[in-house]
Amino acid sequence: MKVGVFDSGIGGLTVVKSLLEHKLFEEIIYFGDTARVPYGIKDKTTIIRYAIEAVEFFKNFKLDLIIVACNTVSAHALDEMREVASCPVIGVVEAGILATSNALNDKTSNILILGTKATINSKAYEIGLREQGFTNLQAKATGLFVPIVEEEIYEGAILEATFAHYFDALEKPDAVILGCTHFPLITDALQNYFSNETIFIHSGDAIVEQLEKDFDFSTKYTTTKLEFFASENPEALKNVAKKWLHL
Repeated sequence: MKVGVFDSGIGGLTVVKSLLEHKLFEEIIYFGDTARVPYGIKDKTTIIRYAIEAVEFFKNFKLDLIIVACNTVSAHALDEMREVASCPVIGVVEAGILATSNALNDKTSNILILGTKATINSKAYEIGLREQGFTNLQAKATGLFVPIVEEEIYEGAILEATFAHYFDALEKPDAVILGCTHFPLITDALQNYFSNETIFIHSGDAIVEQLEKDFDFSTKYTTTKLEFFASENPEALKNVAKKWLHL
């Protein structure tokens, strides 16, 4: 089974890591739109245009599935991608909502949703979670985390100061949705800041949960062929992939 994974940049590699750990695919084609990252500050029309262009890129390959690793695209452009794609398209927002619902039995649990400005403004997570019966939701745009992670800062004073900037006035959550694929790389620091009891919903793990619900993955692949493409500086993307995925 061959899958295409699309992200606005390098963050979607955290989703690829989960796919590799669960041995779901024979081949993974990754495309990062590194020339135009970040998407989280762009308007919906632009996000949709970029997403459709990504589908056109993937038409160069015979894919069985496209995974949209970018939360911003998943929140704003999934329907438009599905209209032009020749295979199923699955996004991380739907998967994150499913994973949250499965992880929390108490519908009054205090859930904190983190994401880019575009993802948070879409209210996609809040709408989906309220449909599942959850009532105690906080949402926070934390766009500074993206460049911090891009600088490979996963702990320390800069991150702690950013946590204080965003979270000092917030009630401590029972669960945190990491609504950007960059954010899993700072999970340990977030766990230390909040509580060891805080549950974190990771887009990569959530998409695996969604895939195993919707498709038959009785066949596991001990090796997976990986190809990495980027709209700018593909070698930089490949270097990050080697580091994050331990290739």
